[in-house]
Amino acid sequence: QVQLVQSGGGLVQAGGSLRLSCAASGRTFSNYAMGWFRQAPGKERERVTAITWSTGNTYYRDSVKGRFTISRDNAKNTVYLQMNSLKPEDTAVYYCAAGEVVAGFPSYDYWGQGTQVTVSS
Repeated sequence: QVQLVQSGGGLVQAGGSLRLSCAASGRTFSNYAMGWFRQAPGKERERVTAITWSTGNTYYRDSVKGRFTISRDNAKNTVYLQMNSLKPEDTAVYYCAAGEVVAGFPSYDYWGQGTQVTVSS
């Protein structure tokens, strides 16, 4: 019912910046969250950041605090990930996800197609 279309990504030098976008279409939820995950080759998927749509509450993984910023555009049902001071360790496929928040926890039932972020040293 919900489709997530990502844009952005690419190759950037260490210390550079990049912005990812994720637009949701179709039916949305009354109480939902959107977030960003990433997965590097041979490693498990990890949650990078997330935002609760109604309140704007955010979560950041420790390794990206102070460097990454998640934001939302309510009118466009779009979430952004601004990545600054990028490091080679940030290299991964980044996925946008969305889901209904139930009992304070998001389910992340919907996922974007993923986009490659490569940070060169």
